[in-house]
Amino acid sequence: MASEDVKAARDSAVEKIVNLAEEAKLAREEIKPTSHAVLSICKSLVAGGVAGGVSRTAVAPLERLKILLQVQNPHNIKYNGTIQGLKYIWRTEGFKGLFKGNGTNCARIVPNSAVKFFSYEQASKGILYLYRQQTGIEDAQLTPLLRLGAGACAGIIAMSATYPMDMVRGRLTVQTENSPYQYRGMFHALSTVLREEGPRALYKGWTPSVIGVIPYVGLNFAVYESLKDWLVKTKPFGLVDNSELGVVTRLACGAAAGTVGQTVAYPLDVIRRRMQMVGWSHAASIVTGDGRSKAPLEYTGMIDAFRKTVKYEGVRALYKGLVPNSVKVVPSISIAFVAYEQVKDLLGVEIRISD
Repeated sequence: MASEDVKAARDSAVEKIVNLAEEAKLAREEIKPTSHAVLSICKSLVAGGVAGGVSRTAVAPLERLKILLQVQNPHNIKYNGTIQGLKYIWRTEGFKGLFKGNGTNCARIVPNSAVKFFSYEQASKGILYLYRQQTGIEDAQLTPLLRLGAGACAGIIAMSATYPMDMVRGRLTVQTENSPYQYRGMFHALSTVLREEGPRALYKGWTPSVIGVIPYVGLNFAVYESLKDWLVKTKPFGLVDNSELGVVTRLACGAAAGTVGQTVAYPLDVIRRRMQMVGWSHAASIVTGDGRSKAPLEYTGMIDAFRKTVKYEGVRALYKGLVPNSVKVVPSISIAFVAYEQVKDLLGVEIRISD
């Protein structure tokens, strides 16, 4: 009798151990997908950050010149075109002058690009899921319009998250050798703006940025992804081999996407930069005109900025800096997309988001 009790107790203990082992196995199986998802997210963020940093550094001189052209005082023109402007920077500030503000730009663009690409993938997946649920088509793919929406969502999220850094980057960029150099760096600029102008000042120009980011980022992603899909499906001119696009072809897709997006949104970018300069005590000489007669710099809002810019400088002022921006946007966007996908390939992350 005692032996039977011992046997029963032993069997019960064995059964409990087996059950615990099964539960532990199931728990591990449930954790694995989560761990894999977290790793995939981290890799996607790293890829986006690298893409942003590499692309911005490659075109830093053109980026700085664009901003200088956008905000310079119209009564004291120092930068008058792409070639002349670059030569003037080189002559007055040297090689370092070409990359002024690039450190802050990279500090901003790395998290911005990482969040943007990650947000685009997540938004695309969510929109595609809802689209398939609504249509009842399990293998439905993203349309250009849906990609536009996903890209716009990604752009707004990324821009809003890093906007204070973009605001101070704009001011740091326009400081020249003749400027009072109020800001010694990004953190000094942030603390100075907070102390002298208040927290709201860090979001000056946010409204035109949000409006502009919808067509800019949205069209970037929509055109890029749509071009890739069209090339893979039609295989024109032998550009596609085994359903894979080469680096050069992807560069061309990125260039086309960047050109379309920036052309549509450019006037809003000019207004954003001008609003960021408002309220800056001891502003850079490029903005004040070295004490000469100034154009109105006080704007009550986006509409007022548009009105005053057109009234005092004409419609062409809304496209100041468009040439260097067009020159730099092609390699910048192209390098960003290709670097992003190449890094994801190296990290072993699946890059197709519409499947």
